[in-house]
Amino acid sequence: MRRYSAFAIAREGLRYHTGWERAWASPEPKKRYDAIVVGAGGHGLATAYYLGKNHGIKNVAVIEKGWLGGGNTGRNTTIIRSNYLQDPSAAIYEKARSLYETMSQDLNMNVMFSPRGVIMLAQTHHEVRGYQRTAHANALQGVATEWIGPQRVKELVPIIRLDGPRYPVLGGLWQPRGGTARHDAVAWAYARACSAMGMDIIQNCAVTGIETEDGAVKAVNTTKGRIETAKLALVVAGHSSELAGMAGFRLPIESVALQALVSEPIKPAMDVVVMANTVHGYMSQSDKGEMVIGGGTDGFNNYTQRGSFHHVEETVRALVETFPMLSRLKMMRQWGGIVDMTGDRSPILSKTPVGGIYVNAGWGTGGFKSIPGSGWAMAELVAKDAPGPLAAAFGLDRFREGRFIDESVAAGVAH
Repeated sequence: MRRYSAFAIAREGLRYHTGWERAWASPEPKKRYDAIVVGAGGHGLATAYYLGKNHGIKNVAVIEKGWLGGGNTGRNTTIIRSNYLQDPSAAIYEKARSLYETMSQDLNMNVMFSPRGVIMLAQTHHEVRGYQRTAHANALQGVATEWIGPQRVKELVPIIRLDGPRYPVLGGLWQPRGGTARHDAVAWAYARACSAMGMDIIQNCAVTGIETEDGAVKAVNTTKGRIETAKLALVVAGHSSELAGMAGFRLPIESVALQALVSEPIKPAMDVVVMANTVHGYMSQSDKGEMVIGGGTDGFNNYTQRGSFHHVEETVRALVETFPMLSRLKMMRQWGGIVDMTGDRSPILSKTPVGGIYVNAGWGTGGFKSIPGSGWAMAELVAKDAPGPLAAAFGLDRFREGRFIDESVAAGVAH
């Protein structure tokens, strides 16, 4: 694989960009692989990459029923943060955040990581106490966050209104090294690196069945034929329960739609990410000038990948009160993604009742920020058939034993 560099851009510019090679190959599947990862989103590609980089397992196929990065990886608001309350959550998200910082260099592709900082607004006295508690927990965990008052919030976000009639800004939890990245570039960078290691990325290849023998996985049946393997990683977000059903077990997750939208592009107005959890809206400004706005999940189970007018109204109405300048902007586009929610709003990284099958699911509305850490932990689980320190707390058995990692209630926000 030829390295990307400033010199390569100059060289290709002189020959009218006719010498660029394909970023990744698109081969037909082989009869057998040492490991198969189902799902070519960020989590699946990261799992395959770290299987090769950290554990030397390179006879790997990543199969995807659609196109690479076409699921939730390309349908999110790109927020990256690690200021979670519970120790297992903070550990895996901080691992992800630290890997994002060097991802462009490690994968030789600019993923446009922007450590612009993330503010989680406190707009009730309950939130003030909750975020101050989280700041103390983060200090013990080694995660760099701090509690800031309203005036510091105003300095960081000049367009904000502090004295809203319903939800005044009382302060915020500030993580200076949080930020955003280019979601498509993250998937492309991992795909390119996997292909360079000799792994097969097979798109438009849907799983139609999973074969088992003596309690262990034997093969997967796909629209491109039968493929044998001894290790199968299911990394398909909202469709995890469907694949688990093919293998003969159930998962404690629900699938719902999460929606987002962007405004028309405007001149630079804010250079941080702001999350307002009382009204359930969060916003940043993209490099193109669009205001990227996200809201809550649908209140019913579904598999739609589109937006709805009632969510636009609820989210925008709440944010306009805190950011009055938004009121005259036009919405440019809207979309939805299928997210997988567990009862405690924490992920599942686990072995399953079927030998050789592993599941990575339940990231809910916080999947993008966790991609590198998730892939790192999942690769270790698949390679060693046992969870490492990052994944140990997120096993399926916690639901049977009552060891919940409750980020939804404890931290006041699940994304």
